[in-house]
Amino acid sequence: MSHEFSLTSIPDLNGRYDIYGAIHKGLRKAGCDLLGRLGAADFQNVEETVFLIGDLRHYLMLAASHVVHEDDNIHTALAEKGVSTVTLDEQHDDHRTAFRELEELVVAWEKAWPLSKAACGRKLYLAFAAYIADDFAHMHEEEVVTGPLLWRNFNDEEIFAIEMRIIGSLPPEKSMAFMRIMIPAINPAERAALLGAMKKNAPPEIFQAVIDFAVRPGLSDGDFARLADALKLAA
Repeated sequence: MSHEFSLTSIPDLNGRYDIYGAIHKGLRKAGCDLLGRLGAADFQNVEETVFLIGDLRHYLMLAASHVVHEDDNIHTALAEKGVSTVTLDEQHDDHRTAFRELEELVVAWEKAWPLSKAACGRKLYLAFAAYIADDFAHMHEEEVVTGPLLWRNFNDEEIFAIEMRIIGSLPPEKSMAFMRIMIPAINPAERAALLGAMKKNAPPEIFQAVIDFAVRPGLSDGDFARLADALKLAA
């Protein structure tokens, strides 16, 4: 996969709406956490490793969904403006290949004889590390190259509408799963802005469910207290 960008060309948002920021932070943090766990795993201990494998499959499901969301919404919108997304499409095809290969390695570990499980686990760890490296480069390119293309072709209201189409397409359980990886990964101001908008616009029972099942479990007591103060949440 080819990625052409410069670390010196990272754009200043200048107040523009960032469609990539929160979800990419969530995927980066969750991916790094999983990579560390895979590196430390005893793959011969099936009873413990099976939970890790479940978390890995869950992460890959979210990553695959994210790719589809971008294809069907962001890339389509850019194409309608005459902006080529060929490079991004090729990178997403590479991701889909990686998802298939990682699942094959998971199945190989599941079917392996006990004495072969450590070797299968090492292959899985290295393949996931390679995928994460590729994905991090891809997300960087989206934020420093594709993001400015969106800003040049759409106003903030139009970009926000694209994101709302993505959110509106999610079933509740998947929406909650994305919130669980995003909330611990974004900074306090971003948390307050995201959840403040949700508190204002979402039905109270939906907002409370997000707080109870996606926000509170993922934050330290101190971080949650600061958020609760910013949002004026009831004790």
